[in-house]
Amino acid sequence: MPSAAVPDADPSDPQSAFCDADACPIPQAPPRVRLIAIGDEILSGRRQDKHFAKLIELLQARGLRLHAAEFISDDEDDIVECLRRSFATPDLVFCCGGIGATPDDRTRQAAARALGVPLALHPEAARLIGERCAEMAAKGQGSADMSTPENQQRLQMGVFPAGAEIIPNSYNRIPGFFIRNHSFMPGFPVMAHAMMAWTLDTRYARWHHRESRVEHAFLVFGLPESRITPALESLERRWQGIRAFSLPNVGDSGGHPHIELGVKGDPEAAAQALAWLRTEVLSLGGRLEPPV
Repeated sequence: MPSAAVPDADPSDPQSAFCDADACPIPQAPPRVRLIAIGDEILSGRRQDKHFAKLIELLQARGLRLHAAEFISDDEDDIVECLRRSFATPDLVFCCGGIGATPDDRTRQAAARALGVPLALHPEAARLIGERCAEMAAKGQGSADMSTPENQQRLQMGVFPAGAEIIPNSYNRIPGFFIRNHSFMPGFPVMAHAMMAWTLDTRYARWHHRESRVEHAFLVFGLPESRITPALESLERRWQGIRAFSLPNVGDSGGHPHIELGVKGDPEAAAQALAWLRTEVLSLGGRLEPPV
């Protein structure tokens, strides 16, 4: 009997379901990672974003890094436009906010529109939501009968774009969803951060610590940026792949004005570049200690 045809793997999806993890080549460098935070309450200042710093922390612990972050409103058209651009990339994207079932939660609907697929109740999500309702009923809160209007409304939180997979929620069982390398989770940090960690460790473990990368910096006093800039440009020409950075501080917190100079990239090359940069700073009249 001839074997069944296997669809081609989607080149934009590093975790394509049609690619055997043992057979597919692992890229030398991990894909770009981005964050999309959704919610009017963040843009208005009613709530402070807590996802940006936490995702950086989770990524760094796994040898990964954040490449970009975007904050957008709850407007469905805005979310659709953002996600259409995002789905067109091979990036690994974490989307936080707007997956509930109230009128201001439009992320599920926007994701379906951006992909051109219908929404459908995910059977595993329905089961988990049912279990959550039963647990709450056992505590005297609500009903375990999933036909009640309240529980029918709760089931809307399991209506995802067709083809999505669930992301488990260890806090209250109400899952997020994953589709096309985009992980959608609630805006609540107590839920989202555990879901981020699960996604990184379950879906993207193959890219942990694939890159050897370090970042070194030191403080320089008595040296203007204009004088050190040519040296930074020369450094990047001499050590390909090493990035130099300069972060000036005007002393607005009561300290002395200074520059934080540094390098980032391959450990061995970065160490060489850092030593060279220190020498250049001293030769240009900079000091490594604040004035007395």
